[in-house]
Amino acid sequence: MAASPSHPDAPLRSAWAVWRELLRLTGRVLALALQPDSYRGPRWPVVARHLVHAALPALWWYTVLSALAGQVLIRIVVVTAQGYGLSQYAVEMVVRVLVLELLPLAAALFVLLRVMMAHAAELRRAWRQDRWAALVAAGGNPWRDRVLPVALGGAFATVLLTVVSSVVACVLAYLNLYGFSPWALAVYTRAVGHIFDPVVSLIFALKTLGFALAVALVPLSAMFDERRPSDVRALVRTASVLLAVELLALVGNYW
Repeated sequence: MAASPSHPDAPLRSAWAVWRELLRLTGRVLALALQPDSYRGPRWPVVARHLVHAALPALWWYTVLSALAGQVLIRIVVVTAQGYGLSQYAVEMVVRVLVLELLPLAAALFVLLRVMMAHAAELRRAWRQDRWAALVAAGGNPWRDRVLPVALGGAFATVLLTVVSSVVACVLAYLNLYGFSPWALAVYTRAVGHIFDPVVSLIFALKTLGFALAVALVPLSAMFDERRPSDVRALVRTASVLLAVELLALVGNYW
């Protein structure tokens, strides 16, 4: 039973209820995502459509924007390192700051604002208008038919944009340091490979996956918020989870 709005701790109880339902939603979606039946028959075209619509329309211009921003940051780092006689550390600074930290977070925030907030609002309206119960009464599974494709699309878009922008940033870093000469490629790949040791690679993969899950699932928890709908609360919840994942990754990488 929902807490009375006049009760002093009603906001706290309502907030806790949202986080509790988020944990249940996460378990339910992960369980459905691991079931082959979720991708068979007429369900696969729905999932594929969400994957494509979440990632591909913005892929090219997000890549251009991230390349422009990355070029500015890379140039600043390279020129500063050369000015202080620290050119040998330029690659490590660029990769650690831009590729490991900034680009995954930027991709997650981009997908959150462009894709997931709109889907979260749509699902929240369906939940509040009892369309959920109508789907269940008709023999459907709204979690599998409505929520899972949206969550998979958000997660896929986050991972795809992170990977593409990271590859572009590594290429730009090479061009800024060595130009179009192919003779430094072995040195550069060895330096990047030294940074991406097994531990760092595992943490980077887990952080990207954590960002993808946070962006795909946390905004959808707004369905269970009994207070007046607020996109700000959904953004704050998602940002707090992203911050927690980032802090754990920093601890794993540098402590």
